[in-house]
Amino acid sequence: MTKKFSGIAASNGIAIAKAYLLVDPDLSFDNVAINDVTAEQARFDQAIAASSEDVTAIKEKAAKSLGDAEAQVFEAHLMVLADPEMSGAIKQKIADDKINAEQALKEVTDNYISMFEAMTDNAYMQERAADVRDVTKRILSHLLNVNLPNPALINQPVVLIAKDLTPSDTAQLDRQFVQGILTDLGGRTAHASIMARTLEIPAIVGSDVATSEVCEGDMVIVNGLTGDVIVNPDDQTLADYQQKAADYEAQRAEWSKLKDEPSVSADGQHFVVGANIGAPKDMDAVLENGAEGIGLYRTEFLYMESDHLPTEDEQFEAYKTVVEKMAGKPVTVRTMDIGGDKHLDYWTLPQEENPFLGYRAIRISLDQDEIFRTQLRALIRASVYGELWIMFPMIATLAEFRAARQIYLEERQKLESQGTQVGDIKLGIMVEIPAAAMLADKFAKEVDFFSIGTNDLIGYTMAADRGNDRVSYLYQPYNPSILRLINQVIQAAHQEGKFVAMCGEMAGDPIAVPLLLGMGLDEFSMSAPSILQTRSLMKTLDTKAMATLAQKALDLETNDEVVALVKNAVH
Repeated sequence: MTKKFSGIAASNGIAIAKAYLLVDPDLSFDNVAINDVTAEQARFDQAIAASSEDVTAIKEKAAKSLGDAEAQVFEAHLMVLADPEMSGAIKQKIADDKINAEQALKEVTDNYISMFEAMTDNAYMQERAADVRDVTKRILSHLLNVNLPNPALINQPVVLIAKDLTPSDTAQLDRQFVQGILTDLGGRTAHASIMARTLEIPAIVGSDVATSEVCEGDMVIVNGLTGDVIVNPDDQTLADYQQKAADYEAQRAEWSKLKDEPSVSADGQHFVVGANIGAPKDMDAVLENGAEGIGLYRTEFLYMESDHLPTEDEQFEAYKTVVEKMAGKPVTVRTMDIGGDKHLDYWTLPQEENPFLGYRAIRISLDQDEIFRTQLRALIRASVYGELWIMFPMIATLAEFRAARQIYLEERQKLESQGTQVGDIKLGIMVEIPAAAMLADKFAKEVDFFSIGTNDLIGYTMAADRGNDRVSYLYQPYNPSILRLINQVIQAAHQEGKFVAMCGEMAGDPIAVPLLLGMGLDEFSMSAPSILQTRSLMKTLDTKAMATLAQKALDLETNDEVVALVKNAVH
């Protein structure tokens, strides 16, 4: 039976494939007395062997997609599976208590988990509890002959169905096989949505009903352009969408002709269209899509994909690689933005009631300045290989910017006194806290540039968590209050002759681009696959007409009124 529902269009494109449910199966079981101890122990050994094969395959896949450091978590899982003490205890319990392997596994591993979790003064040992829990789930799935889904093991074309996807889940996806993504939860600016766009996988998030309405093996159409989902379509609908998918691919082929073209408006005004990246491995997509710069290099992924604080030399190599590949085009590097929803396994931050408003980003950097100085030295050293701009995140006050600049100047002076060559570095801030936006005229006198981080600016201005479905209606990028803040920042920057960019998701949004063009934004930075579509749209827009349109939008009252205004004028 055909079903239709919708969600939030998070990544463009149309996907048509069978459903693969990335949801935990029912792993419940009965405690059963057994007679043949040897056979039950052999069944347990087979489950261990099968689990080891799974984890080895996942580890190899993770090493390719995420790097060796990220794959080390699966090495820990293999060590648990190979632990003769734990396996021996489980097999002994089968023999002594004459119970099935499932019950013996649960009783023994529950003891291990409790023991590790009790070691409150040893973070490393506490983390082993999570390893044992994950491994137990995998062994149990094999004992029950139930598939435990894992995105790294997918080897045929599918639409991935999940409640939600973590960034690490998304990073393991193989574009060759994962044709589309459909989730119950999430928003367009969630990390998984951003990574889906980077991987160019059509995605719809926040559908509420995906995991309850779609069964394993159902044929699913995901229209990432509109947010529409069709499950088990009839033959005519399937044919129609296959044609729509072909038309979209043809459109992409047209856009690709703009790869080496400048980003200019219909009346010849030039703008910079850049890319947001998380690691040097993202550079292939950046170059393929003709980015005119890197508007945001999220350096926290260097920290998150490592099992230790990255050294100065490790960071230097990463920054140097990106700067060199951009061949003189500007690379804007955001200093470490850890905290909020970005955690490090090897560095425990204090527990906070509201970490998004707490100890994060520049607040950590200024407090633990040795870590900050290490990063700044690596950046300063890399600057000689191209054009490097450094941007400080989560700046709320002028005092914070001045303190960060002072540390930068101290490290620069030290390196220059040692004979290190240094490039012409620009220093700027990410405008994502309303306090900084309101004081933009004062900041503009001291910074070299602004970059507007709309994902957080919208969240903080509307007091709405972008990951909370209950308040997602408040995440309104076109609300006139947001547009007025953005316009104020742009005007303040230009008053002082300073450059202003935007690196939030709004920069590549077809509704927002005409308004931002009209406000005079200098740089639009986005997920690499959005660059050519944005460049194509810009060629149709006249800046004077868009300036009038933007002024009208600033005088409206609601988000919906702004959307209607732009659609009537442009789309």
